Amino acid sequence: MASCLHATSQDLRPPSQSQSVYREDCTQCFDSIDDQAGLNVCLTCFNGGCTGERDHASLHFNRFGHPLVLNIKRSRKKVQRDEPPQKISKIAIAAETEDDIYDTATRVICYACANDNVDVSTGNLGAVVEGVMQAMTYSKREEVKAWEQEFTPCEHTLCLEQHEQKQIESKELSQCSMCDLKENLWLCLECGNLGCGRSQFGGMGGNSHALAHADSSSHGVAVKLGSITADGTADIYCYKCNEERVDPELAAHLAHWGINLAGREKTEKSLMEMQVEHNLKWDFSMKTEDGHELIPIFGPGFTGLRNLGNSCYLSSVVQCIFDLPEFQRRYYHVEKEPPYSQTPAEDFETQMQKLADGLLSGRYSWADSDNTTSPHPSEPVHQKGIAPTMFKHLVGRGHEEFSTMRQQDSFEFLTHVFKLVNRSKHPGPLVNPVDSFNFIMEQRLQCLQCKRVRYKEDKQDNVSIPVPAHRLPPADNDPNGPTRFHPVTLLECLSACTAEEVVELSCPACGSKDGFSKRSSFRTLPQELIVNARRFELINWVPTKLDIPVEVSDEPLDFSPYLSPGLKEGEELLPESENADPSDSFVPDQAAAEQLSSMGFPNVRIEKALLMTGNSDAEAAMNWLFAHMDDPDIDEPFKPKPGVTGHEVEQDPASVAMLEEMGIDVTRARMALAATDGDVNRAIDWVFSHPDITEPDDSQESASFGGVDSKPEGFDSKPARYQLRSIVCHKGSSVHAGHYVAFVRKAIPGQEGLSWVMFNDEKVVQVDDIQEMKKFAYLYFFSRV
Repeated sequence: MASCLHATSQDLRPPSQSQSVYREDCTQCFDSIDDQAGLNVCLTCFNGGCTGERDHASLHFNRFGHPLVLNIKRSRKKVQRDEPPQKISKIAIAAETEDDIYDTATRVICYACANDNVDVSTGNLGAVVEGVMQAMTYSKREEVKAWEQEFTPCEHTLCLEQHEQKQIESKELSQCSMCDLKENLWLCLECGNLGCGRSQFGGMGGNSHALAHADSSSHGVAVKLGSITADGTADIYCYKCNEERVDPELAAHLAHWGINLAGREKTEKSLMEMQVEHNLKWDFSMKTEDGHELIPIFGPGFTGLRNLGNSCYLSSVVQCIFDLPEFQRRYYHVEKEPPYSQTPAEDFETQMQKLADGLLSGRYSWADSDNTTSPHPSEPVHQKGIAPTMFKHLVGRGHEEFSTMRQQDSFEFLTHVFKLVNRSKHPGPLVNPVDSFNFIMEQRLQCLQCKRVRYKEDKQDNVSIPVPAHRLPPADNDPNGPTRFHPVTLLECLSACTAEEVVELSCPACGSKDGFSKRSSFRTLPQELIVNARRFELINWVPTKLDIPVEVSDEPLDFSPYLSPGLKEGEELLPESENADPSDSFVPDQAAAEQLSSMGFPNVRIEKALLMTGNSDAEAAMNWLFAHMDDPDIDEPFKPKPGVTGHEVEQDPASVAMLEEMGIDVTRARMALAATDGDVNRAIDWVFSHPDITEPDDSQESASFGGVDSKPEGFDSKPARYQLRSIVCHKGSSVHAGHYVAFVRKAIPGQEGLSWVMFNDEKVVQVDDIQEMKKFAYLYFFSRV
């Protein structure tokens, strides 16, 4: 080993508990510590960079000048299968650790000195290396944070009453008070008793003496000593709730027993860390119903995504959008350097390019003989797949749902990703790929008496259509049997979505109260069309999935009948009267109204909620409805002052002023307060989660069109023929449970024509027939042909 002057730098410090350490895979590609060249972890900022073909570690040094890196290489240990089993001496819950599975080699490299084996005993270098190797990895940290944020206080932690204060000596905190266990110890915060916990996944023993104490004393709240950190986090368990909780006053409650929080050091895995490890071992079978084994395929465009724990909603959507040429042209640039960013793991552009490279290059799509995801030796060997950890946590950051580890709705995730893509920069000649999904929906109103018309146009990037539910008699006349539905075609669903209906509005031209005919049509159609088939019904206020079969042909479908010609010759437009009651001419946003209607809300309530929340967001309108469900006039048509829309309804001046002080303009402040029932904290979140919603500019509106950008969106030419390209399917009775998979129509090397390929997380297989899966798909991706 050789010394290095950079190794004695005073700037070298071990990573703190709050710092992310990227020692699993490169922040700019999916090369990892398992590759032959290993991974170089920067000892200045702890960025992980690959050292192979792409050599992003050298790029990091060239850009930022950080000289020292820790090279980490990991290889799977060879297991001797002919060894006799060890004698079982006790019953325990055992789990393999990383050291049981892998051999790990490390060495320190200095780029500035061209030294590839720096002496780790120099200066503070040894402590820094040890800190890197002992630190929780970025992916584990983010997963644990996602699980932990599910926890809340309870009445027992908030109203905790402690016994007489005393100083508990250190020796009294080293062993269970009822047995000789010295780990997995839980301190009762009410009386100071110390008891061992239950046996836990991961090999940690326990005789449940803490639980026995809680049962005998009726004390509820305990803290796991080994999980306490100096920054105030710890495992808190409430035996009365039988749930993990948080204790906002943990420091004070520990100080009551003489325990200084600042002096504590975490010595054991938390329950969440062990829970994450347990969840990642969940396996999904790839067998068909008849037991047929599907053969895996490999190569560019056939790379799977590892399940990170309830992440199949993400994987299915990502596989579909990165199959499209628009996303490939925008983000797949192997010949160019990654974007310049000091924090590549937190840069959206970097992570989208990293994901495109991982999925499309084929560099990570090969049979992995060491892959242990298949529990049966007779099953085909699948690929390991890539783990989109950085992408998942980046796109979910700050989002109430996508930042958690819960199962999510794939359609909602798709629209969320589109919002992020729209907000990101697209330097020429790169084009925003979401533009290829944009089209115009047209609403046409015609007075039943005077026949005058009004047109309104809205830009959309997807269409959500209701699936008509025609129930069939139960099989074998069994009333308790599963509900059956008559199959419908996709074109029948579109016809129902664009059918004419009568709405109760007063005509500003002739004063008639006979109502209007209303129809929604496509003014234009996009290059790539996303159709969300809504098969949900609100049962006891819970969205319940209905298994209604929808028949979709593999052959091109002509959507020309659903294109509107626009304003027809001889049609007379309705006047725009300044004194007209806005509720008479108010036209609710179609997509939001349909989403609320599918949940079972009456039209009167839907229109009132959209009017009160700015007519733009179904979620805000739904929250308003739940908050005003008991209003005596909830079913009465709303009559605001002339010229006043929902977001202009008078709001608390103090609340408006508070938002203004934060730099939010008056109009958006009022819109946000209207959408959140006057709650300032929720209004702040609403503003930041709806940056694209602004006050409509009356000068840009015309009598016939409702404020659409002058830029043309989509095509109005005929024939409008579309062919099914991919689908996302869901198995399970609820969008918040079950499993998502994607089926994509692709060209397979060595085969003629296009074939269907199933992406089930990391497993990628060719399938011969997806007719049944198509009938129950949740998302359909069509391409214009």
